[in-house]
Amino acid sequence: MTEPLDSDLTPAQRVDDIPRILRALRLAVQEALWRHRLAGNPVAIWKDGRVKWVQPEDIPVPEDEGRA
Repeated sequence: MTEPLDSDLTPAQRVDDIPRILRALRLAVQEALWRHRLAGNPVAIWKDGRVKWVQPEDIPVPEDEGRA
């Protein structure tokens, strides 16, 4: 089954579609991490109650996702 187009859903239905929202957020985070790694920029994470910087080479993102 394919997902309906956004235009097929009411605003209330879109807000209530939590699985779809979470998928979109995960994809956005993966894209941001990939771009940081590609640009050589570290990212900040929260770990053990503190902010920690992750260097670009240590950012865990799949390498072959079809990006150019």
